[in-house]
Amino acid sequence: MWYWLFKYIFMGPLLALLGRPKVEGLEYVPQSGPAILASNHLAVADSFYLPLVVRRRITFLAKSEYFTGSGLKGWFNRWFYTVAGQVPIDRSDADSAQAALDTAERVLGDGKLLGMYPEGTRSPDGRLYKGKTGLARLALHTGVPVIPVAMIGTNKVNPPGSKMWRFGRVTVRFGKPMDFSRFDGLAGNRFIERAVIDEVIYELMGLSGQEYVDIYAATLKNGDGSDPPEKSETVGKDVPSRIPETAAG
Repeated sequence: MWYWLFKYIFMGPLLALLGRPKVEGLEYVPQSGPAILASNHLAVADSFYLPLVVRRRITFLAKSEYFTGSGLKGWFNRWFYTVAGQVPIDRSDADSAQAALDTAERVLGDGKLLGMYPEGTRSPDGRLYKGKTGLARLALHTGVPVIPVAMIGTNKVNPPGSKMWRFGRVTVRFGKPMDFSRFDGLAGNRFIERAVIDEVIYELMGLSGQEYVDIYAATLKNGDGSDPPEKSETVGKDVPSRIPETAAG
């Protein structure tokens, strides 16, 4: 109940006034059944404008820090993110990452829409960054369609690092569902997973018009040149590899 109250009464009208959202390709979102909405990530506002324009409820995986605060503020944050459809996940190590994927699989198993950000974190400068393979692993294991979503202008309405919101124009552009059934039986192969997530990022690049950067966004945010474990799986310098319709050998 609270989800719909926030969407249509408490927050939705204000968000619509601030961002005047324009929606393209909404017909690609299925009216029922599970699917992964794979979105670029420019600002916190992405997690508000995407549910605002989709008729069905969307569940996002949210970092556990949103649910662990103390005092009145901590209680309110836990309550708000819970009623807003967020599911807490621990991203501290490999075991936690697998637990997060297990949680995501349960959400999809219930026939729900799952919102994911394949870059793993917000873009530090508005460009599109290398995707993490967790989304690919989930898509290959479950066989559900992946719908690419480009969020455009949310970083203008809700500038990163600022608590102020501004008037602007937000565009939410959905692409055609992506079917990876040609990779059936290859779940768990890290090269196939890299190929799948690169294909998703390629679609996001076309939908959003963003410049692609072949490093993880977290690498730039860390500022120390470190790269997550997937560094060895890099393909290409300028754009993600475009995978043909048949599995590569």
